[in-house]
Amino acid sequence: MNARSALFDLYGDHLRTRKGEAAVSALVRLLAPLDIKAPAVRTAVSRMVRQGWLEPTPTDAGPGYTMTPLAWRRLDQAATRIYRTRAGDWDRHWHVLVLEQISNRSARERVRSALTFLGYAPIADNTWIAAYDSDEVGTVLATDRAEARAFTAEYDGDPAAMARELWDLEGLAEAYADWLDDARDLAAEAPDPLGTRLDDDELAFAVRSRLIHEWRKFLFTDPGLPAELLPAGWPGAAAAEFFDAEAARLLPGASRFVDRCLANGRTS
Repeated sequence: MNARSALFDLYGDHLRTRKGEAAVSALVRLLAPLDIKAPAVRTAVSRMVRQGWLEPTPTDAGPGYTMTPLAWRRLDQAATRIYRTRAGDWDRHWHVLVLEQISNRSARERVRSALTFLGYAPIADNTWIAAYDSDEVGTVLATDRAEARAFTAEYDGDPAAMARELWDLEGLAEAYADWLDDARDLAAEAPDPLGTRLDDDELAFAVRSRLIHEWRKFLFTDPGLPAELLPAGWPGAAAAEFFDAEAARLLPGASRFVDRCLANGRTS
């Protein structure tokens, strides 16, 4: 786990619900159980500032960094997908983007990567489709000065068959099965009963952080399709059930560890 990814996990999983900010000293303490050293934390923070994810802010415990509006949008949407809290059933409408030509190759690749992260797949060279709209699309396009026409449409054919054509659901199913095997081994490193000792809380934080880090990788490969578009016996369902249970089991201790790290050094 590199420092930048760990910081995204930390802000998204814990700091987003704690005003979205932390002192640098607290960030160093929080990533220490993940074997990430202070210089790597500071380098990653600087990089995230340059990329527009974080901005400096004073805190009670000293200089710190807070989430930018871009980070709030991205991490809020990521949490919706990680914990599957999207409201309502699928209305069977597809969201379609027809991109204008992007001449710059780097910009074109950035847009393609961002749309893939948001759950879109290319149905033609300049046409992308997703089961759900994303409020980040406008920001993605504006960042690289790209333009697109957006539509909603129904598909006359079998939507599940189209989903199988657009996304590698077979490969994704195998990835979920592999993740579940590894996650069971990881969770066993923090067996019940977990008490309230300081080392128990640190262990809960470390295991939960690694669990979420590996689960978050599915944001880049899983488009978050509605259940009716997925094959029967979808292994992602069993993986999600295990993730939810373990994340909830480890949360109390992890939260205590985070709160102690944030409070350490805070002036009254």
